[in-house]
Amino acid sequence: MAEHTHPELPPLSPAEFQRYSRHLILPHIGEAGQRRLKQSRVLVVGAGGLGSPAALYLAAAGVGTIGLVDADVVDVSNLQRQVLHGTSTLGVPKLESARARLLDLNPQVTVESFPERLTAANALRIFKGFEVVLDGSDNFPTRYLVNDAAFLTGIPDVYGAIFQFEGQASVFAAPGGPCYRCLYAEPPPPGMVPGCAEAGVLGALPGVIGSIQAMEAIKLLLGIGEPLVGRLLLFDALGMQFRELALQRDPACPLCGGSPTVRELIDYDAFCGVGESVAPAGLEVTPAELQRELSAGRPVVLVDVRETPEWELVRLEGARLAPLSRLPGLANALDPSADIVAYCHHGVRSLQAAAFLRSVGFPRVRSLAGGIDRWAREIDREMVRY
Repeated sequence: MAEHTHPELPPLSPAEFQRYSRHLILPHIGEAGQRRLKQSRVLVVGAGGLGSPAALYLAAAGVGTIGLVDADVVDVSNLQRQVLHGTSTLGVPKLESARARLLDLNPQVTVESFPERLTAANALRIFKGFEVVLDGSDNFPTRYLVNDAAFLTGIPDVYGAIFQFEGQASVFAAPGGPCYRCLYAEPPPPGMVPGCAEAGVLGALPGVIGSIQAMEAIKLLLGIGEPLVGRLLLFDALGMQFRELALQRDPACPLCGGSPTVRELIDYDAFCGVGESVAPAGLEVTPAELQRELSAGRPVVLVDVRETPEWELVRLEGARLAPLSRLPGLANALDPSADIVAYCHHGVRSLQAAAFLRSVGFPRVRSLAGGIDRWAREIDREMVRY
């Protein structure tokens, strides 16, 4: 691909010959490949943990136009892993922070910003004109949306996901290959898979997976190597091991199968059960309500269902530790007749704990709405937040 006669591709300037010199001497890239990258357009959904390293390496590689979709602002808790941003950009919209960083890294690329939440109403408009979409989202509705919009617009979806110390990557919706629905036909029940805010994530992990996503996008743009089409790459950071699973297109897939039923974008929040009430009446108590009960001397048993490292960071006075992962074995130490309030970080795990305890004979158990984080924001502002 190193021929010098490609009039349809944009030329390289003398400064670009210097900037991309290490690419230009690679047999699978060369001058023609670099000019192809300069012409390319890649959309990155999410300027967070995965989108940060991916966008940085796409810009460094000379991908001519990088689109970014994100509606959040930079929070201090982002900085442990979202390397596009810094302390100086706290409170700044992520796209403003990302744009400045990418153009500082490579002023010869174009950054197109979409400061909005990706939805079924805007996805096809945003995807239009891009050749590859890189999914850096952190929730199931957006993953299904990106997959479906990519398939319907005919561009590949470079997928990545992270959880604690593990990550995965693949390429979906490529010609002849499977899509995300072939791997996950149905989303998990709401609240069953905690996000990074609940479960935590090793800061360097998205650097690994996001960089793999950037490499896959570049390979797709250049038509080189063997992209992760029909393959799911699994990474275990603790064991420092990569594994690979073969994926096949599902003939019964509602999107890419032989008799598709998904022909347009749908309500993905509804599809994934997001926004549905998962707390039956009386199962939750607000921090203000709990404070009033404690101040009145009501004998409430506080049960912390977080894991030990979280317990050691901060906890409510007088609480006892019973991690959700071990709750079935610890339940017999609790009094079934007691008023019990379970709490966790944000109220997701404690809802599961309360539902479980009620199912095994604890009729007076409730969950602290919003968890210890909401308690710290509304009741005890001196409490450490994480």
